[in-house]
Amino acid sequence: MNKILLFSVGAMLSFCWGTENAFAQKNPKKYVIQSPDKKTQATILSGSSHLAYQLEFEGKQVLAPSDLGLTVNGEDIGLATTIVAAKNKVCSEKINWSIGENAVINNTFNELELACKSSTYNYKLLIRVYDGSIAFRYIVPEQAANKQFTIQKENTSFNLTQPSKIYQYHHESVFTRVSIDSLSTSCDFPATLESGKYYVSIGEANNINYTKAELQKGQQQNSLSVTFARDPLVKFDTGFESPWRTVSVAKNAVGLHQFSELSLKLSPPSTTDLMKIVPGKLIRAQLNTQSGLDCIDLAKKLDFKYIMFDAGWYGPERSLSSDPRVVIPAIDLPKVIEYGKQNGIGVILYVNYIGLQNYLDEILPLYKQWGIAGLKFGFIDGFTQKGLTWLSEAIRKVNDVGLLLNIHDNYKPTGLSRTYPYLLTQEGIRGDENSPDAFHNTTLPFTRFLAGAADFTYCFPNSKNSFSKNIKVSKAQQLALTVIYFSPLQSIFWYGQPRDYTNFEEIEFFKYVPTVWDETKYLAGEIGKNISVARRKGDTFFIGNATGFTDWKAKIKLDFLDKRKNYSATIYEDGENNSILKRTVPVRHGQEFPLNIKAKGGQAIIIEPLQ
Repeated sequence: MNKILLFSVGAMLSFCWGTENAFAQKNPKKYVIQSPDKKTQATILSGSSHLAYQLEFEGKQVLAPSDLGLTVNGEDIGLATTIVAAKNKVCSEKINWSIGENAVINNTFNELELACKSSTYNYKLLIRVYDGSIAFRYIVPEQAANKQFTIQKENTSFNLTQPSKIYQYHHESVFTRVSIDSLSTSCDFPATLESGKYYVSIGEANNINYTKAELQKGQQQNSLSVTFARDPLVKFDTGFESPWRTVSVAKNAVGLHQFSELSLKLSPPSTTDLMKIVPGKLIRAQLNTQSGLDCIDLAKKLDFKYIMFDAGWYGPERSLSSDPRVVIPAIDLPKVIEYGKQNGIGVILYVNYIGLQNYLDEILPLYKQWGIAGLKFGFIDGFTQKGLTWLSEAIRKVNDVGLLLNIHDNYKPTGLSRTYPYLLTQEGIRGDENSPDAFHNTTLPFTRFLAGAADFTYCFPNSKNSFSKNIKVSKAQQLALTVIYFSPLQSIFWYGQPRDYTNFEEIEFFKYVPTVWDETKYLAGEIGKNISVARRKGDTFFIGNATGFTDWKAKIKLDFLDKRKNYSATIYEDGENNSILKRTVPVRHGQEFPLNIKAKGGQAIIIEPLQ
């Protein structure tokens, strides 16, 4: 047994040790690997007609034997597979993560690496088992006889032991709760399922050059399988690694949140200095100089960090003649940038996919020279292998030059922010600009947000515009969602004009709420019905409570507060005529805090220790 000590930037001490077993003559039919707490178990089954796996949680089978493998160059490499060697490894690390939901991420797992041989190909199946989760990927090295690979199909399946409902969606769509046996279309990762017994999340991690695979109804009852929804073929000119497929199990809906950092754990670490990355909130400016200056004034008043010029600042965004190196005459960009620097506010610029493809390598050093703080990518191709391969390389380039990055439209995260931490957020979500309702808002914490950060593009009302087309919930819920939803870079006042926000008593909460956290806890909630989330920054706690289409009466226990301290809670909640009421009450450790929130409503709370 060899012990290896590993150190990396952004991580505290990590350690791994392992053993290797070769099977030259033997080919055992079962390989069992358990989680560190021994409550989650993956079993790899070989020697049958097809390589398969099964999952147990707390002694109960969650996934029955389910196929593994890929169809490569016309051959199903999961068929007649011989396992020739196995390696076991135990790993534990603590990742310092100052731009996340928790300042420290505990990454502890047991790993099994199986060297496999089909009739033609040598490949590896890598399995990691965490408390409550399993993750696996296929590693196909360059072969002596085959140096190019065409994947016609990924044969991964998920055969659930219980009839289950899935929350079907696609990036910016609504959610539809449907039996998996009645699923008539595909569903994005991460997919959330409930059986009445368990809650299950099926996810993906570290997709850098694959296709955007999705889930579809499987061949068996209560089954799902992987499908290539956009690319009929996935091609590699050399050896490759597939993205990780993950399955996580919880006994209740709020328990799913413990897996929201899983894709980060499964992605390679970065050498980037996280202390140079400044998260924060932003205001979107209109396409003129004065709006930029006005946004900087409001940003300074509310302790925001950025303003952004969106589509059109360099001309029609989808015109082949538009040049993101040339600013339209209506914007004196150097003046805005300089005024921002004087007030501690950075400027972020939007660039469409056409401009990115044509000019990315030129604009990155140019924007640094201008003093730009970051980029927003628009209308990229987050669907295909070609698009995702280009995008991962573009993310690397932006990270290397030290610009913040927000990717909009159809892209959803797979953990690449750990490798390229300047990628602070992305869309891949139905945010306020697409008029989500209360059911949608209270479904997102248990579904899309299990993949990582999302830019929700809040449209908070002001003195001149209620944004009734966009906002289908109360003002207090809008405040609460900035706590409930995680994004290191938050877009606030999406359609608002800065001079119209004279209702400071209603929007002051935005000044105080952070965008990154030291600690996060999901306190209570059910998918599509309600949600309560507590997050800590330093000694101050923030709680966001939101409801779906029904009233919510409950109690949340404040057992996360320090027993030795007394606290004051400032509560922002819904009043009459869609107003915000503010009140202050004393609270303490262990107290049961009552919730009485009307349908489509919310409550945002700041809890501070008394001096």
